[in-house]
Amino acid sequence: MRELGLATLKSLPTSISSMRSFMNAMNLKHAQGEVLEGLKHKVVIVGQANTGKSSLFNMLKGEQLSPVSPEAGTTRTLVRADFGPFTLIDTPGHLPERMEEGMGEATVIVFLIDATTGLQEKDRDLYAAIKKLNKPTIIAVNKVDTLKGRDAGDALANEIAVQLETPGIIPISARTGANIASELLPAMIEASPEAALLIGRELPAYRRAAAQRIIRNATLASLVVGLEPIPLIDIPILLGTQIRLVLRLAALYGEEMDSTDAMKHARELLITIAGGAGMRFLAEQAAKVVPFGGDFVAGAIAGAATYSIGQVALEYYDGGKSISPSRLRNLYSTFYQRFRNQRSAQDWKRYALNGVDAPLEIDMPRSTNDTTTEKEHER
Repeated sequence: MRELGLATLKSLPTSISSMRSFMNAMNLKHAQGEVLEGLKHKVVIVGQANTGKSSLFNMLKGEQLSPVSPEAGTTRTLVRADFGPFTLIDTPGHLPERMEEGMGEATVIVFLIDATTGLQEKDRDLYAAIKKLNKPTIIAVNKVDTLKGRDAGDALANEIAVQLETPGIIPISARTGANIASELLPAMIEASPEAALLIGRELPAYRRAAAQRIIRNATLASLVVGLEPIPLIDIPILLGTQIRLVLRLAALYGEEMDSTDAMKHARELLITIAGGAGMRFLAEQAAKVVPFGGDFVAGAIAGAATYSIGQVALEYYDGGKSISPSRLRNLYSTFYQRFRNQRSAQDWKRYALNGVDAPLEIDMPRSTNDTTTEKEHER
């Protein structure tokens, strides 16, 4: 679901028998199992010996679970620890086969470079190996607190970015915590919707940012699928995307996904907004029969519906599941109109077909006044 594109559209089912495999997309139990499986994903910290992998690992965990020493080779095996449902794997830099094993398990890779030595040939070799895995990767230059000069860390990060021909290298200090909360963790959220789910579930301060990342991913998938010109064929995928979106946001806010209550709340939420979403589905399918430009409109409607469902689910779980059904429906209409008014249908088509998972920039953050007004409305 995450990597939908034109190739996916070309392979959509065209017969009753092949459609059956798509029906699992709308099965709530099947979706529940997928979300539970997603909670097993991992982030892997890699780098040469003595780059500060264990220090970063321990900083993220907030406790000393991995041995730290200035001597290369202190970490001799893969060190694993739970980070909520998120498992960090600290790989020993001096044991290449162990590091490769760890990277193979990764959802996101954090590649550390030692600021005190700068970019070494071994770093280049390791980065080349990482790129072959084709996995989301964040590069950080650690130990910038040891450099002289206020902007020395930024300057070194930019220099290494030029040398590796990759942007966005983050200067950090695992010892002092510099830029870890403000830059490294947000970069992990942006790197992968799976990582966003896990980090947001564990760290409440990052939940809304993580939720927007998850919503954006589902919206892009819906925009692309909605462009399919044949009426009805995209409905199972769209419904499946929206069901999984709600379940992932439930998991993000700490719902136990194998519990009856979690599924009950998700089901009730989906039913509450089904009326408005159902009318959008009818409009989307009707747009497909328009000879010219109908697919643009259909894609925009599909994307808007998914985006709005996601935003409503976010407010529902962020509000402690205490928002009234009428308020949820009003929120759905508001978010839907904001999405449709943000860009033209042609613009949304270009956004989808470019495959760039860029920020939608139409979030409506909850404010204190909004919360107060909502509580008064509930009374």
